[in-house]
Amino acid sequence: MQQMVLSTFNAISSSYRNTSSVLAAHQSRRWHRRRICSQVRSAQEPATLQYRKLGDSDLLISEITLGTMTFGEQSTEKESHDMLSYSFDQGINILDTAEIYPIQPRKETQGRTDLYIGRWMKSKPRDKVILATKISGYSDRTFLRDNAEVVRVDAANIKESVEKSLSRLSTDYIDLLHIHWPDRYVALYGEFSYNSTKWRPSVPFEGQLKALQELIDEGKVRYIGVSNETSYGVMQFVQAAKLHGLPKIVSIENGYSLLVRCSFEGDLAEVCHPKNCNIGLLAYSPLASGVLTGKYLDASAGDAKSFRLNLFPGYMQRYNSLLAQEATKEYIKVAKKHGLTPVQLALGFVRDRPFTASTIIGSSTMDQLKENIDAFISAPRPLPLQVVDDIETIFKRYRDPAVL
Repeated sequence: MQQMVLSTFNAISSSYRNTSSVLAAHQSRRWHRRRICSQVRSAQEPATLQYRKLGDSDLLISEITLGTMTFGEQSTEKESHDMLSYSFDQGINILDTAEIYPIQPRKETQGRTDLYIGRWMKSKPRDKVILATKISGYSDRTFLRDNAEVVRVDAANIKESVEKSLSRLSTDYIDLLHIHWPDRYVALYGEFSYNSTKWRPSVPFEGQLKALQELIDEGKVRYIGVSNETSYGVMQFVQAAKLHGLPKIVSIENGYSLLVRCSFEGDLAEVCHPKNCNIGLLAYSPLASGVLTGKYLDASAGDAKSFRLNLFPGYMQRYNSLLAQEATKEYIKVAKKHGLTPVQLALGFVRDRPFTASTIIGSSTMDQLKENIDAFISAPRPLPLQVVDDIETIFKRYRDPAVL
C-alpha cells in the first residue's frame, strides 16, 4: 500500500514538473514574441522621443534632459544657443542648469551658464520650456552669496539663490528646483562608505521644505527635488512633507551609468518606485563623463587635450580609473558584438531602466550633441535580451568600478 502511494506521488510530481516546464517554456516564448514584435514595430516606426510624467507633478518631460554645465566654459554663447535650439527642435523640452555652473566652478565664471540660457529663453515661449535648476548644498564657495561664511540650505540661502537664478535666467519662475547636494554630510561623488566622523549639524528637513514652500506660494518655484541624495535623505524629505503638510519632492538627480549602478539599484530604486514614494530619476553622467564612449582609452588621440577630464585634472577621475577603463573596454566589446556603438549601448541601458524618468545628456560641441541624441533614439528599444545579459555578465565581474 505504502509503495503504491509513493508511486502515485512520484507520478504526480513528475507530471507537475513536466507541466510546469511546459508552461514556463510557453511563457518564455510568449515573452520573447512580444519583445520581438515590439522591436519590429519600433523598427518600422520613425524613432522619436517619448515623454513621461515626473513623479507626482504635472510635468510631462522628454526622456532626454539637456545638460548645460559646459556652457560658458567649454562652449561659447553662440555654441550654447545653437545646442539649445537644436535640442528643442528635436523634441527635448527640459533643460538642467545650476547656480554653480559652468564646471569647473570659479568666481569669475559662476552664473555664466544661466546668463547664456536666459538670453536664449527671451525668444522662446516660456511655457514650452521646462526649466530645472539647482541650489548649492553645504559649501565653502562663499562667492555664491553676497555675505556668507559658509553656504547652507537654509531659508536665507535658498531665497537669495532663487532670486539670483531668476534674474540670470530672465524668467519669473522655475519649473523644477533641486537641492544640488545635501546640507548634511553624505558620501559624495564616488565615495563608497559613510564616514561617521564627518557628521555635522545640518538644517532640519522640515526647515528646508518650509523655505521652499514660501517660494512655491510666491509662484517662483513650481516643483522641488533633490540631487546627489541618499535613501535616508529622500525618506526624511518625504516624511517631513507628509507630517507637516509641506511640498513633496518629485525628482532625484543622481549619477547613473554602466559604471555607477549599485547606489541607486540597491535601495533608492525601491524608495523611488511609483507605488512607494513616486520620485523620478533624472540620471546624470550616463556616459560617465564621456569615458564610456571609449575616447579616453587612446591617450594619443589628436583632440585628447580638449576632453573634459584632461582639461580639468582631478575632475571626475574616478570614471577613468584603471578598473573603470577595464570595464569600459568590456562594454565596448559588447556593443561591437551586437552591432551597436558604445554610446548607443550606454545611453540605451540608462534609458530602459524602469526608474529612469529622463537621461541628462550634456555636450560641449554640436557634433557630440547630435551623436548622443541620435544614439539615444536609434538604440533598439528596449535593448535586446542578449545585450542585457552580456551587460549583466560584465556588471557581475566589475560592479561599480568608478566607486573609490
